Amino acid sequence: MAGLDTQWKTLVKQLKKLEVDTRKARGDARARLKKLDKQTRKMLERTLRQAEPHVRQALKDAARIGRGLRAGMAAGAAAYRASTRKQK
Repeated sequence: MAGLDTQWKTLVKQLKKLEVDTRKARGDARARLKKLDKQTRKMLERTLRQAEPHVRQALKDAARIGRGLRAGMAAGAAAYRASTRKQK
């Protein structure tokens, strides 16, 4: 029985050490996660701040091109209709 008792004490000691190690690892992981979350938020905010003016300008350019296309199509359709009437 003395052998089993020492094995039991050894196991308990190892379990306590494992518990301490897991708490430390969990704390380290939580700190790393918090740091990564903060870095990611900063990077996203910076990227959005930099990209927003470019996106706004691209939308303005696309709207201007769209207006030009519609005007060109309307002019072309009007010219086509006018040219077919003259032939009659």
